[in-house]
Amino acid sequence: MIVLKIGGSEGLNYDFIADDIAALVKAGQPLIVIHGGSALTNKVAAQLGHPPQFVTSVSGFTSRRTDRRTLEIFEMVYCGQVNKGLVEQLQTRGVNAIGLSGLDGRIWEGTRKDAIKVIENGRRRVIRDDYTGRVEKVNKPLLEILLAAGYLPVLTPPAASYAGEAINVDGDRAAAATAAAFQAEALIILSNVPGLLAKFPDEASLIRHIPKAKIDQFMSVAEDRMKKKVMGAQEALAEGIGRIVFADGRVEQPVQRALAGEGTVIGG
Repeated sequence: MIVLKIGGSEGLNYDFIADDIAALVKAGQPLIVIHGGSALTNKVAAQLGHPPQFVTSVSGFTSRRTDRRTLEIFEMVYCGQVNKGLVEQLQTRGVNAIGLSGLDGRIWEGTRKDAIKVIENGRRRVIRDDYTGRVEKVNKPLLEILLAAGYLPVLTPPAASYAGEAINVDGDRAAAATAAAFQAEALIILSNVPGLLAKFPDEASLIRHIPKAKIDQFMSVAEDRMKKKVMGAQEALAEGIGRIVFADGRVEQPVQRALAGEGTVIGG
């Protein structure tokens, strides 16, 4: 099993990605696809008069402030336009893809945070009306039923809280949890850069290999969204996944290139 996470930033080539997924599926490679949609969500939110807000946790991670209206826009873009667009691209290539959110069938489940502690203008602040959480449980039996029936699961946040509420979860960490549930051979994370860069945005500074035991040392190198990707990789490694690859989603055959060692290979 390979778990593929497609990032939500601008610049990824979905035609190349869909071509490669189709080639792998037709070759018999078991696969689960997970995607984001952050860049488009930001645009749509602004167009709808509810521009995105981002908050920084006390531990230094930036995430989307998810009030109820933001959650509705998030679902509209992630579960609607992005998910169905990718499913359509795969269907036209002969792949029987089925698009679902983590909320459907409680594919991803976790605790909705009662409160989040953030730093705002140098001060700590507690936000309580937020719909965020973290994937703690994966409905592996449901995904196995779909895979056995010949479907390719194409998954996206949100997840379900234990109370059944939709919660915004980080897609990279959801992908790590999914890879752990299946003890996947590899977790591939595609973005709009060739991998983890030592001197962002200089693509010539690509870090090609990170030993499993030294991944903690590279958190300080990660910029912006890449911090969550490194955190997801840490969690996947802790759960026994042997290889994680941060790879370029702008090139032809991006998944096969990643499996061949292009990008930043962690562990392996």
